[in-house]
Amino acid sequence: MAVLRFSFGTMGSGKSTLALQVHHNLEQSGRVGLLLARLGRDANHVTSRLGVSAPCLEVDPELDLFEFCDKRRADLGRLDYVVCDEAQFFTTAQADQLGRVVDELDTDVFAFGLITDFRGRLFDGTARLLELADERVPLQVEARCWCGARAANNARLVNGELVREGAVVAVGDTAPNADQPLFGDVVSYVLLCRRHFREGGLRPEGDR
Repeated sequence: MAVLRFSFGTMGSGKSTLALQVHHNLEQSGRVGLLLARLGRDANHVTSRLGVSAPCLEVDPELDLFEFCDKRRADLGRLDYVVCDEAQFFTTAQADQLGRVVDELDTDVFAFGLITDFRGRLFDGTARLLELADERVPLQVEARCWCGARAANNARLVNGELVREGAVVAVGDTAPNADQPLFGDVVSYVLLCRRHFREGGLRPEGDR
């Protein structure tokens, strides 16, 4: 019986690395599947910060994933699995469609995504996948805040300042000195523990 498994965590918890590993292992075992992503770091590729990558199909928000997977199954002759990276950016309708892929096409779906956005709230796609999933798997790689505590939040910085309002989707990076211009601003993300996210406590200047 096919399953819908949703694996989730913060940035730096290894979700893209695990998505690539799952896809690789299933493909090497002779199973036929798809690698999908939405708003990844590299268009048409799932990439890991460890340096590995693989071609993927970019998911447009208007794409009906059930119809798409049903057609690909007909074209390929079978469809054993679907791996979805950056699943937090999928719409709630697309999360429902992934449930149909499992139930009606008997195809395993392995989705990977962030748990919360820069405001500390569940993404729409994440919320629906948590509601639907047969298996909910917190990622075991513990990303850390600058203070050493376990990171619980993906905090957004705009021009070096922590912000709590704005569009949910603004793709940046967690690398130090990230240079990601967006409408004239530099957008980046840092991992913070619950306390420092609440207090707005960034790493002291002398420790950077």
